[in-house]
Amino acid sequence: MPDMGYSRALETYAPYDTLAKQGIKYNRLPVAGTIKRNELLPFPLTADKAGDTANYIAAMQIANPLPALNAVQMKEAERLYLVNCGICHGTALDGNGPLYNGGNGPYAAAPAKLVGQAKYENMPEGQMMYSVTYGRGQMGSYASQLSTTQRWMIIHYVKSKQGGGKQQPAAKAAPADSAAAVKDPGTGPGTGPQSTADTTKK
Repeated sequence: MPDMGYSRALETYAPYDTLAKQGIKYNRLPVAGTIKRNELLPFPLTADKAGDTANYIAAMQIANPLPALNAVQMKEAERLYLVNCGICHGTALDGNGPLYNGGNGPYAAAPAKLVGQAKYENMPEGQMMYSVTYGRGQMGSYASQLSTTQRWMIIHYVKSKQGGGKQQPAAKAAPADSAAAVKDPGTGPGTGPQSTADTTKK
């Protein structure tokens, strides 16, 4: 009841350890075991402990559960990439975003080149998802900024740009009144795909 009477609001970009100092346990992540309505099941692997890579390697076997995106969904995936990833990896996925800026930006470490570099061109989708979910190297986790569906959408977008842009062609947009035209509450009207995993894996 006190929390309802007195706001526990946190200012944007304020460190959330200020809540921890008050005895409030809050990490900005959903309660473990809960899934938002119409959302995909969470990534099935946990983060590796320091010095271990077992789950990162196991992630190679996990395929993207989303079907090929239609043109509208791909446009939303591009938007999500530009908002969340482009600042480091660049709008052209060449690793030259504003934070690096050819070595003249505020960060000296060059981000990964998602196109034109064999390591990332050949990286399985599951390993990409592991990296986006838990962070890898200098990159932090985006699990609190992007839903599971949105992360898989971005991976579809990245794969569509790799290999000369010949992979993962966009599917035809479904008619507005079609059962296939689904809405993801996390990405706006008509832009979020829904996997069959939503209904068949529960």
